[in-house]
Amino acid sequence: MGVRPLDLVFDALGDPGRRALVATVAARGSATATELAAELPVTRQAVAKQLGVLADAGLVRPTRVGRETRYAVTPQPLAEAAEWLAEVGGAWDERLAALGRSIARARAAPRST
Repeated sequence: MGVRPLDLVFDALGDPGRRALVATVAARGSATATELAAELPVTRQAVAKQLGVLADAGLVRPTRVGRETRYAVTPQPLAEAAEWLAEVGGAWDERLAALGRSIARARAAPRST
């Protein structure tokens, strides 16, 4: 079984530096690796590598503009990840509610001694 797109999204977002890049690019609308590196204590090459991981996951879209590559956030993979989290969270909410009801019934039941 191959790597699923959602797995790539979570792998990419698992790194705090990459999450920060997504947030920065989203706030700017678009940015180049050079622009981003100017604000960070890392090289342009390091930023470009991280942007490549984000692009492979579909989280940013590179667009060539002259000699530069500009990156913009692609919202669809983030929406899919949020949807998955909501589904999993909802399932846990249901399980926890059922557990709470079960505990309440057990507490309310008369005890035999």
